[in-house]
Amino acid sequence: MKQLTKAEEEIMQALWQLKKANVKSLIKILPEPKPAYNTVSTIVRILESKGFVDYEKQGKGHIYFPIVEKEAYSNQSINKLVDNYFQGSFESMVSFFVKKNNVDVKDIETLLIEINKNK
Repeated sequence: MKQLTKAEEEIMQALWQLKKANVKSLIKILPEPKPAYNTVSTIVRILESKGFVDYEKQGKGHIYFPIVEKEAYSNQSINKLVDNYFQGSFESMVSFFVKKNNVDVKDIETLLIEINKNK
């Protein structure tokens, strides 16, 4: 699966949220400053060429929908982060976040409960 640019990921986040949308609907939920219609339209077509988005014809326009699930993309992105910055070690990543982000003990306990559930 290909990596997305920041702009592409922003559009995908909006599309995952809406499930199906035309360009106008996507623009409506994007943060300020709103990108131009043509910019969003171009990014959606790029996402289509990358295999992330497909569309249905509706009148003269298109209704776009994601064909890559958010969870699948998130999983791939996290794995790439762990591989590239933490030598593939989840333990190193968690240790980094604990040291650098003042992670609360309750958060660690919650993580341990989730880890034990999934064993």
